[in-house]
Amino acid sequence: MKNTPEYITYLEPNQVFVFGSNLRGRHGAGAAKQALKFGARMGQGRGFCGQTYAIPTKGRNMEVLPLWRIERAVSRFLDYAWRHPELEFLVTRVGCGLAGYKDKDIAPMFHTHPGANLFLHVILPEGW
Repeated sequence: MKNTPEYITYLEPNQVFVFGSNLRGRHGAGAAKQALKFGARMGQGRGFCGQTYAIPTKGRNMEVLPLWRIERAVSRFLDYAWRHPELEFLVTRVGCGLAGYKDKDIAPMFHTHPGANLFLHVILPEGW
């Protein structure tokens, strides 16, 4: 099984960098800062932009979002991925860096979509 590389420095034209963000769209650290290199835009804290997809894990005031809100955002992402099988989504450890959640809190969210077992184009971190 293929996993997201720990460090992503280059994307193929059909690849999308999926990262945790804040609703203010301030991409100043962690994977969010790296996402700027792939087309993320300051001020846009959710959804598709350039070759990135932002999943909010922090709010407008940089407060950590509750798991149920992150789960809704992950669900929106998976719906987007379902509609775009021509793209390969490289998912980082969303919510497990600056937001402070554990892999066991976030990883299961990526397996709840009805088509999740068919998502060969959604590449997850090792252990997810």
